[in-house]
Amino acid sequence: MSDCCANTTVETGSGTVQEKGGDVLHVVIVGTGSGAFAAAIKAVEQGARVTIIEGADIIGGTCVNIGCVPSKILISAAHIAHSQGQHSFAGLPLNKPVIDRSAMVRQQQEWVEKLRYAKYESILESNPGINLVRGMARFKDAGTLIVKLADGCEKEIQADRILLAVGARPMIPDIAGLTDTPYWTSTEALVAETLPEHLVVLGGSVVALELAQAFRYLGSEVTVMARSSLLSKEDADIGADLKTMLEGEGIQVRLNTVPSAISHDGKYFKVTTAQGEVHCNQLLVATGRISNADTLALENAGVRTSPSGNIVIDDHMRTSVDNIYAAGDCTDQPQYVYVAAAAGTRAARNMTGDDVTLDLTAMPAVVFTTPQVATVGLTEQQASAQGLDVQSRRLDLENVPRAIANLDTRGFIKLVAEEDSGRIVGCQIFADQAGEVIQAVALAIRNHMTITDLADQLFPYLTMVEGLKLTAQTFDKDVSQLSCCAG
Repeated sequence: MSDCCANTTVETGSGTVQEKGGDVLHVVIVGTGSGAFAAAIKAVEQGARVTIIEGADIIGGTCVNIGCVPSKILISAAHIAHSQGQHSFAGLPLNKPVIDRSAMVRQQQEWVEKLRYAKYESILESNPGINLVRGMARFKDAGTLIVKLADGCEKEIQADRILLAVGARPMIPDIAGLTDTPYWTSTEALVAETLPEHLVVLGGSVVALELAQAFRYLGSEVTVMARSSLLSKEDADIGADLKTMLEGEGIQVRLNTVPSAISHDGKYFKVTTAQGEVHCNQLLVATGRISNADTLALENAGVRTSPSGNIVIDDHMRTSVDNIYAAGDCTDQPQYVYVAAAAGTRAARNMTGDDVTLDLTAMPAVVFTTPQVATVGLTEQQASAQGLDVQSRRLDLENVPRAIANLDTRGFIKLVAEEDSGRIVGCQIFADQAGEVIQAVALAIRNHMTITDLADQLFPYLTMVEGLKLTAQTFDKDVSQLSCCAG
């Protein structure tokens, strides 16, 4: 290496956590997403000095830049557009909105930039204990990272503890011809300034369904091709009801469909399947995500990965190497930003001397379709597979007063409980505001509540969350025979 590339050990901040030789503990974090920043902030609070490494041009990771924030802004706007032309209330004229997609994207990206500054960039400015190094990191050995800087120089950074929080990227399936076409991933779809006349979406999970519905609401013809069922990891009722709802909105849903070939003639895509050819002017690939851990030369440090390339960690966020931890989408944890942040905080605590775990038993999850899908805990099938003797009840929303008042009774609430004890072990909701309702069940599971406990709680009338009480009551009552607010 040249003189400019001479190896250096980055020195940052000050603190009180002592490592070998009495030196302040040096924590190096690779990545700048939610898990990385949560860890950096906590490690500094714990007295460590922190170096954080980022190879991309911007910091903040997936959620704020190309994931949660822009997608939820798009989804909210699309819902408003749809509601103008599709509602059931008398006296309110239906309107077909004129969509200015360019204006939508400009506003969306302005908020992305504001939130990236507020939640990431300003923290670096105000926290002198965190030092940012820009460059691509890889392992030299278990205690040393080599960072390739923008000018091509390389520097070595030695660490007492290392946290890997490098996230994931869209997984592109091996379909003949696909990589030679101008397909979208969610990244391109979120900032596209024109609306496709016909959008084909490959995938049947969260990102695929959220964006498929959003583009349909904005006026595109949409076809969804799913490898198996919709949301195949969830309770089967959710996928079945979701399919019916999407088809009712004009989306073509093709289950058990995997293209054998894809081509593009300069204007249109041709998607070849066993059921025939589909032509469209835009293709969105949303078939899952793959860990970015393959950029780190993990073999040089001895860090173990799963067959799918995810970093394997335990409930303390430790990898197979004692001083190396990992958090977020690059690991085998569920790919949710709040899981990454919680994991990052706990990893930082463990790296600086604490002994804490991350319990995902009551982890809520939300799919932001309309209606929303929200889940927590186990499905009936998952509980049975674990050897639990369970029972479940499903309450259709036609029995929930708030849904009746909304003139929208699509969906259901399902509770799963142990047969003997009545302890709640899971819940699946397909309903308006399901994401707001599900946390109540997460707390119930966390606090080992039973169906009887839930049924005996007071719930405000004409709220969606009251549906939980009604569902709990169905375990021993016919709720259709109860009066309003029946206790």
